[in-house]
Amino acid sequence: MFYLSKKIFWIIGIVAVALIAIVMLSDAKEESVVIDYEGQPFLGEESAPVEIVEFGDYKCPHCGDFNNSLFPIINQELVETGKAKFYFMNYSFIAPDSTTSAQFAETVYKELGNEKFWEFHHLLFANQNSESGQANLMTEEFLKAVLSEVATPEETEKVMLAFGEGKGKEAWDKDMSTANNLGVNSTPTIYIGGKEFTGSTMDDMIKMVEEADTSGK
Repeated sequence: MFYLSKKIFWIIGIVAVALIAIVMLSDAKEESVVIDYEGQPFLGEESAPVEIVEFGDYKCPHCGDFNNSLFPIINQELVETGKAKFYFMNYSFIAPDSTTSAQFAETVYKELGNEKFWEFHHLLFANQNSESGQANLMTEEFLKAVLSEVATPEETEKVMLAFGEGKGKEAWDKDMSTANNLGVNSTPTIYIGGKEFTGSTMDDMIKMVEEADTSGK
C-alpha cells in the first residue's frame, strides 16, 4: 500500500513539474523581446509609443498582399494617428533574388534616405509580378528600372554604384541576424511592442497596439 501511494505521489509530482514547465514556457513566450531598431527605415512619428515591425521578403506573395491590402489600413489606423510607427526588416529566404532585392532596398535607404526608401519599397511590392501574373526575377536591371520611377537618373546611378560596392550588405546582415535570433521562419511575421502578433484581424492588431502602449496616451 505504501509502495502504491509512493508511486502515485511521484506521478503527481512529475505531472505538476510538467504543468509548471508549460506555464513557464507560455509566460516566456508572452514576454517582450528587445529588438534593435537603430538605423532602420520606419514610417510614422518618431515619438509614437509602439513599434510595429514586419519581417518580409520582397519575393513573398503574402508580403505583397500584406503591403498592398493591409498596410494601407495599418498606416491609416495606427501610424498616421500617432499610435505606432512601422518598421520593415528583411528576412530573405525564398530565392537568391530575395537577397538581391533586399540588399538593393537597403542601399536605397542608405544612399537616398527614408522617404525614398518607402517609395521604392511600396513600388517594388506593387511590381512583384509581371502583367501575365508571373513572378518577376529581381535582377539588377529590374531593380534599377523600378527605382528609376521614383528617383532621378543621378540618384539611380548613385544607388547602382553603391550597390555594386556592397553598401547594402551590412544592414541586410543585421536584419537577418535579428530575424534568426527571434526564430522567424515565415513571412510576413509581425512583431508589436516586442511581441509576435498571432491574431488574424485588424481589431486584433489594434488591440495589441493599445495593450503595448504604456505611455498613457
